[in-house]
Amino acid sequence: MLVLIGYEAAPTEVAMPNYFVTGGTGFIGRRLIPLLLQRTDAHVHVLVRAQSVQRLNELKTQWPDSSRVTPVIGDLSSDALGIADAQKLPAYDHVFHLGALYDVTASADENHTANAVGTSNVIGFAEHNGAKLLHHVSSIAVAGNYRGPFRESDFDLGQDFPSPYHATKYEAERLVREQGKVPYRVYRPGAVVGDSRTGEMDKIDGPYYLFPIFSRLAHFPSQLPIAAPRVGVTSIVPVDYVAAAIDHLAHMDAPSGATYHLGAPKPQSTTEVYNAFAKAAGAPRIRANAPRAVSRAATRILQDSSKRLARASHKNSRTSGATTAVLTEIGLPPDLLPILFGEVRFDTTATQQHLSGSGIVAPELRTYADILYRYWATNLDPDRARKRSHRDPLKGRTVLITGASSGIGRATAFRAARRGARLILVARRAEELSELCREIVAAGGEATAYPCDLTDSDAIDDLAKQVLHDFGAVDVLVNNAGRSIRRSVQLSTDRFHDYERTMALNYFAAVRLTLALLPAMISQRYGRVINVSTQGLQGHPPRYSAYLASKAALEEFGRIAGRDLLADGVTFTSVRMPLVGTEMIAPSEAANRGIPRLAPEQAASLVIRALEKGGDTVGVPAGSVLHAAQAIAPRTSLVLSHLGSFQGTPETAPEARELRRHDPLAAVAGTVTRMLWRAL
Repeated sequence: MLVLIGYEAAPTEVAMPNYFVTGGTGFIGRRLIPLLLQRTDAHVHVLVRAQSVQRLNELKTQWPDSSRVTPVIGDLSSDALGIADAQKLPAYDHVFHLGALYDVTASADENHTANAVGTSNVIGFAEHNGAKLLHHVSSIAVAGNYRGPFRESDFDLGQDFPSPYHATKYEAERLVREQGKVPYRVYRPGAVVGDSRTGEMDKIDGPYYLFPIFSRLAHFPSQLPIAAPRVGVTSIVPVDYVAAAIDHLAHMDAPSGATYHLGAPKPQSTTEVYNAFAKAAGAPRIRANAPRAVSRAATRILQDSSKRLARASHKNSRTSGATTAVLTEIGLPPDLLPILFGEVRFDTTATQQHLSGSGIVAPELRTYADILYRYWATNLDPDRARKRSHRDPLKGRTVLITGASSGIGRATAFRAARRGARLILVARRAEELSELCREIVAAGGEATAYPCDLTDSDAIDDLAKQVLHDFGAVDVLVNNAGRSIRRSVQLSTDRFHDYERTMALNYFAAVRLTLALLPAMISQRYGRVINVSTQGLQGHPPRYSAYLASKAALEEFGRIAGRDLLADGVTFTSVRMPLVGTEMIAPSEAANRGIPRLAPEQAASLVIRALEKGGDTVGVPAGSVLHAAQAIAPRTSLVLSHLGSFQGTPETAPEARELRRHDPLAAVAGTVTRMLWRAL
């Protein structure tokens, strides 16, 4: 049954138009304020920090008659809430205190400041303002690890608290109960999840920590039978129910100290919660419960283990650190374990009676679990960038290609665009780049041009900032831009700048751009970096000492980075290109005459393969043969390479014009004679 927001006011309701709200931009607050505004002449003052005014203004655009909403600059952690000229504020009929830290993983100091100190300051403000009624939004966390029924009238039953969050929520409610000057009401929401109609949620909390587990279990057959012990109970409710219930109950006649449990009508077992979300995810469900004796034993073991882990974590022991790392990696903060296996049962009987006839009923979890899960999978799943609901691994991916204006980069851009990738095209030549974008868009693709001189470090930094601003993150980076120099070492002894400029583009530019884009990839837990390398690293052809050294550096960078970042979802692949017929090989055309070469479109197929499947390296069989020959017969390979590739081919450097009339047979014969003579 869904929550009815537009309900008729109860006959006992009294119109009270002036409201002061803390936590108004929070998850519950931004749903409560629109309900308050539905009341005639209601005016709402919202406590916000200076940096949150813009956020409040954005929310106001979604609220009815938002001109009746006024920001009040202040801070919960400050005396008198840090409000300047508080005496100019009106006397409030209602002060709603929703501002708090809802995080079981936060530190004790953070929880104390936000929950206990903040509540104390709100109480002081309400007293000095002469507020008629203080509404304190507490939590079922006040019950701690109590076992058994916990009623609205219960508070201090000698319970212990499994986390600073629980302890400070108890302390905050105690302060409200003991202040004795301002009439008050207390609302204790259960584990608040997203909207039951839209699934909207703003952060990972509570049961949402379990969702990555359901996502991974969905890889198993859904009919796989599972038996499990019944351990623990909880009380999950959607935020739309909580906001509507608070609004309704706040305007009913009730004595000071009235307390309401805004939880599920019946305690929800962990089995029930698991099955609701497992069904939504398509994961196997629990089909059978273990005997009660087994369930009781399992509960005791899990609770004891949770307590020991909590104590160990406070001591920062190595065992605790390892256990915490494992639990965190699978999506379970250690502080969440005592909550999952709690045995407290929240009685909501009195609250349901007060809500009777209002149309406000907490829906059963099974009726909206799939809505929550779908919203999480689309908006909050930390691995959502890695996952794709469609079959094509390139469709919808944001792919940045350097050196895109011609050759391999241009051909790769066309092929990726046809597969549905969103292209970010980078090259030095702006006109050619713009023309390429127009062609891709005309063919139905999506492409944006970013002209950039990749030998300019500042330009690379500006490029990365602009791309991240425009796209948020890059899914795939193709480091394709490169420069080749064919010149023997003998002719390079006074040309160190050849090595510098080759490294500048082939290595430093690629690494600088990669490092700039990596944080966003790590944040979204997905990224793929494709380094276009060369088959020359497998055959080591002479005269390419500058070029091959730069490509070797880039390839080794990617190999190490891939090992560093594997658990972060970022992978690196080197594409070892054979000779490709592009502009880059034109200066050495004479030396390459007769050598088989790929067309740019064929070379693009290798890049696309890397985009699709990743892997450490992608290449062609000939490269593997060359690599094997080097490993099996290194000395023979060295001699043959020197005789065939060095002596048997001409120099192509401009300063070696006198050597252009090259006689391969004479060169090889002379070299063999010289080697034999030196050997003797």
